[in-house]
Parts: sequence; C-alpha cells; structure tokens
Amino acid sequence: MNETKPLPTAPAPVPPAAPAARPAGAEQTGRQRAAELLQRQGVLAVLLAVVIAASFIYPTFASLDNARGVTIQASFLAVVALGMTMVIITGGIDLSVGSVFALGGVLAAWASQYGFLAALLLPLVVCGGIGLLNGFLIARGNMAPFIVTLATLLGARGLLLALTDEGATTYLVPKDSAFGELGQGSVWGFGYPIIIALVLFGAGGLVLQRTSFGQTLFAVGGSSDAATLMGLPVARTKILVYTLSGLLAGLAGALNAARLSSGVTIVGVGMELDAIAAVVIGGTLLVGGAGSISGTLWGVLLLAVIQNLINQIGSLNSSYQSVVSGGFLIVVVVAQRYLARSRRST
Repeated sequence: MNETKPLPTAPAPVPPAAPAARPAGAEQTGRQRAAELLQRQGVLAVLLAVVIAASFIYPTFASLDNARGVTIQASFLAVVALGMTMVIITGGIDLSVGSVFALGGVLAAWASQYGFLAALLLPLVVCGGIGLLNGFLIARGNMAPFIVTLATLLGARGLLLALTDEGATTYLVPKDSAFGELGQGSVWGFGYPIIIALVLFGAGGLVLQRTSFGQTLFAVGGSSDAATLMGLPVARTKILVYTLSGLLAGLAGALNAARLSSGVTIVGVGMELDAIAAVVIGGTLLVGGAGSISGTLWGVLLLAVIQNLINQIGSLNSSYQSVVSGGFLIVVVVAQRYLARSRRST
C-alpha cells in the first residue's frame, strides 16, 4: 500500500521587525533632570550673578576685607540653618532657633568666667536639651512642630530674660581668654567661626548623602507612614534632628558671644525666619523629602550678600533686606512648585 506523503509547506513569512519603540517620556526625562538641577543649584547661579554684578558696580565689594566681613556675619546664620535644613527635610519646622541662639550666647558669656570648656559645654547642654524636648513632644507626643517650637521659642526667650534681669545685665567674656579667642581669632585672615561653619557643613553633607541616617531623613520627609512600614526609626530620627538643631543654634550663639565678647540679649530676633528663608531659597522643600546642604550654604551667602549690598548703597537701611529676602522667598517657592511639577511629568 502506497502512503501519501504530505507536500512540504512554505514557512510562514516572518513579519519585519518593528522599529525600536522610543522610550516613553524620553524628552521629559531630560527636562526632569534639568528641573532637578535647577532646583538644587539655581541659587548658586543667582549668587554668582549677584556677586559678579556687584563687583563691577561697587569696587569695594570685591575686596578681601569685605569678603571676610560678609562671611563672618554669615557663619552664625549658616550654623543655625544647617540644623534647620535637616529638620525641614524631615517635614518639620523649628521656630525656636532664634531664641535658643540668643540664650546660648548669654549662657556662654556667663560661663566663660569658669573657663573655655564651661563656656562651650553649658550652652550645648541647655540648648541641646531644648531641642531634645522639641523632638520628644513632636515624635512621641504627636504634637504639631509649629506649636511645640513656638512654645519653646517663648520659653527660651523668657529664660534668657530671667537670667539677665529683663535684659538689664550683660555678661562679658573675660579679655584675652581662650573662649574669646575662639570668636576673634583667625586663620589666613578668616575667623574661626567661618572655619567651624565650613567643617560642620562638610560633615553635614557627608551625613546626609553617605549615611543611612541621611537617607532616613529623606524617607521620613517623603512619607512618615511609609517610612514606618519600612521599619525605619521615624520617632528616633525626629528626636535626633530637633536635638541637633538645638545644639547647633546653641553653638552658633556661643560663637557669636565669643565674637562680641558679651552675651547680647537682643540678638536672634527673627533669626528663625532668616534660617528658614535660607534653607528654602537653597532648594529644600518645605513639605520635606528633598533638599541639600550645599544649597543651604548658597542661600545663606546670598542673604548675606544682599545685606552687604544694601550697606554698600548707603541710602537704604537694613530693613530693606527683609523686603528683598521676602521677594526672593516668594519667587523660589513659586519656582519650586513649577519645577516639582516638571519633575513629576511623564
């Protein structure tokens, strides 16, 4: 019996390969990166533009002596703003730093009669304790940061007035003391407070970008609930950042007292607003979850340069700095909303 073999069939034609699809949102990716870069480093471009323009308009602005004066004045605010940066990254706020700054200066000046260590440690212990109280009430008591730190702002200022008989007593730093040298000494013409501020900013940048603690700050600021579900120590992190903010404010106050050789009682009024303005102008989001230490440094320097330019003009008083700073803050907040929207677009 003959078997019938099926005829071979031609292989089915292979459809031509479809062209590689263009990655979705390729154009947006570049725009998102540009928006992120502008959000983080835009203040540096503004700072450089202002400095270059001012150097041409006012010859004395570019002098080394003027640069030293600007940076020494900015160093105290910079130390306070460093702690504020970490607080805001976690989604919080610290309104007490101005009063804590002033209290730290008075405590340091009073303790300076007992030696260098006493003058430095007393404000750190007391001001760090105020920050610890803030953090504990916020993290463990679930209280609003605005209310808690507003209360400690009033409490620290009240304690300051009690220690100085309503401001009638001014404690002086002994002449030629080691503590006074801390505020008035210099290296290559730049004061110790400037060097201390730069060292702290370098350490803060490493902590924020290279350690698990720094990454936890961003996670807590992005979503506290999500950070809790991830097993991150949310409460402990908040307590630590508020304690650090109090410590740095106290340290800045002590350095300022050493610089002025006295514990001035009227300093620090409104300093918390300047610190917040510098942090936000530097690109840190008030809602938390994003920010940089370098941006805060540029923001502090920009505010200091603006103040110096107002002094250079001569016909304007220092109150115009608040007007200019407020204008910068409004522009930055509006720009941040636009840039954040651009980064989220796909």
